[in-house]
This record gives sequence, structure tokens and C-alpha cells, in this order.
Amino acid sequence: MNKSQALLAAGQSVWYDNIQRKLLKNGEMARMIEQGEIYGVTSNPSIFMNAIAKSQDYDDSLIPLAKAGWSAEDIFYQLAVEDIQSAADLLAPLYQQSQAGNGYVSLEVNPYLAHDTAGTLAEAKRLWQRVNRPNLMIKIPATLAGIPAVTEAIAAGINVNVTLIFSRQRYAEVMEAYLQGLEKRAAAGEALDRVASVASFFVSRVDTNIDPRLQGMVKAGGETAVSAAALPGKAAIANARLAYADYKKVFTSERFESLRRQGARVQRPLWASTSTKNPSYRDVLYVEELIGPDTVNTIPPQTLSAFLAHGEVRLSLEEKLDEAEQTFAELESLGISLSAVTQLLEDEGVKAFMDAFAVLLKVVEERCAAVAG
Repeated sequence: MNKSQALLAAGQSVWYDNIQRKLLKNGEMARMIEQGEIYGVTSNPSIFMNAIAKSQDYDDSLIPLAKAGWSAEDIFYQLAVEDIQSAADLLAPLYQQSQAGNGYVSLEVNPYLAHDTAGTLAEAKRLWQRVNRPNLMIKIPATLAGIPAVTEAIAAGINVNVTLIFSRQRYAEVMEAYLQGLEKRAAAGEALDRVASVASFFVSRVDTNIDPRLQGMVKAGGETAVSAAALPGKAAIANARLAYADYKKVFTSERFESLRRQGARVQRPLWASTSTKNPSYRDVLYVEELIGPDTVNTIPPQTLSAFLAHGEVRLSLEEKLDEAEQTFAELESLGISLSAVTQLLEDEGVKAFMDAFAVLLKVVEERCAAVAG
């Protein structure tokens, strides 16, 4: 049994935070699925930007479209849909074997629609129809405008990966949106048993924001230095563990039990941004410390390789909950507001995906110009 299979036995599914055409064509992704290393795939604009910008793997498909006069955005979506369909087909047997529990591949709506509810919903429906695979998940950001689109997409029977969740407050809104979508769908007499959703709760970026501030306090000395010195590397895991406690309350409630009896599935927490950014931390820190039932961890290539090599599996997700609450009380006493941090991270996350999308389209335009020239 490899480490991913051990995680699955503990109730957590490893999804691969990466998609590239060469992995689909050279058999590597098929091997990872067959050997039980991964149980799903996620993508985002940054991943596609790196895949297309840093290789010639897409040129055979891109060049004919460029010569036909397609726009850069239309070309990108054609390339992305081809990759997503290929990955979904590779994962289809797993999707069937797991009774739609695993085997999903995620595709994100245009990040420029992050603050446009109607536009996000229309894009979600368009991509759902275009990819036309039951094991697709449409990624919708957990912005204020994205939340209502989640409800409507679920009600329409679209699988949704709600992304860019940083705060427990926003996570509560995401779970509420999912329940409302299920209730709306049930009221319309539609089946609930094949509608799936995950809530992508971002982890490491919380420490990436908070740790330098704490280290600055330590360096400055004074009364706060001792308290600050004890806190680096704690906020992100504490935030996720408390979010999981919130999840358990919602999905053991009578409200959800009523939906479960009609076939509804829980909306699993998905731990995202789980690579370790600080080289002084263990390279699999954000995998090892967030292991628990009914969860997903979407893991990038380097972190997955490290975890398969030397990761340790234990049910860690519900450890030290009292300490987690205390961590945020201490941060507040030092003047670090988690709500301010998480709002900043949401804003930065949306902008990062917008920027990646812009770079991606620029690369496609340059390739098209080179062909035309």
C-alpha cells in the first residue's frame, strides 16, 4: 500500500493539483491513477498558464486553430476542454467504481467573472455542457458574487468545486450555498445522488502572510517577542482544523440528514495550497497535519512525490482544537486580525488567477502571431 492509498483508507482522497498534455499523452497520469497515487485532478489558470507557456506540447492543436483565425481565448478553452475531457476519461473507471465518490477533474470559470454572479453561472453552465462529462467539477470562486452562483449551479445539477476559501466565515456561506442548492433541487423533484461538491479551503498562504509579521515582532524584541516566537507555522493548520469542526456540525445536522435521506452527498472539505512555502518547515507539513475522514487534499507534483516517499499517515485533523482556538486569540492580542488576513488573501488569490489568465492569453496570442508570420 502506498501513502496515497493509506490516506484513502483514512478517509482522505488525494487529487493531483496539476494537468499537462504530456502527462495525458505519455501515460504518466494513467499510471498514477492505476497505481493508486491519485484519485482526481484539479486545474486552475496558473496551472494551464505554466503548461501552455512553458512547453510546445500544445502546438499541434494550437497551430490549426490559429491559422483558422480563432481568438486567443477561444483557442485556450478548446485546449483546456480537450485536456479536461482526456483526464475525465482516464478517471471515469474510478468514478464508476467509487460510486461517484472520486475520479473528478476540475475546470475553473473565467477568473475575470469572480465578481459577476450571472456571468459566473452562465460560464459554469456553458463549460458543463461543453466538457460533457459526469465526473467534471466546475470551479467557482467563493467571492461574494460567486456564492449565489454556487447555489444555482448545484440546483441545476452541476458538480461544483468552490475555490479560494480562506476564512471560516466564508466557508460557512459556502456550506449554506450548497445546502440551499440541494434544497432547491429537491423541491423541483430532481435527484440529489449524483450532485457532488467540494469546498477548497486554502491552507499554506495563511502562514505565508502571518509568519513574516510574527518574525518581525521577534526581531524587534520587546514584550510581544516571546508570544510571537511561539506562533509561526501554526495559523494555517489551526484555521483548517477549526473549519473541519464547522463542517462536522453542518453535515451532521438534521437539516442535512433530511437531504441525505434523499440521496445527498456531503460537500467534502478540500485542502488546497498544501505545498510548503517555508523551507524550514517539513515539506509535507500541510498534508500530514490535515488527515481526516470525508476530506480531499489536492497536492502539487513536488509535494506529492515527497509525501509518497516519506509522508506519515495518522488521523491528525481533529488534534489540538483547543490549541487552535488559542492560536487565534494570541494572534489577535498581537494585533493580527485573521479576518483581515483572509480577506486580503481572497483578493490576492482572485488577482493571481486573473493575472495568470492574462499571461496565458498573451502567450497564446504570441504563438498565433508566430504562426501567422
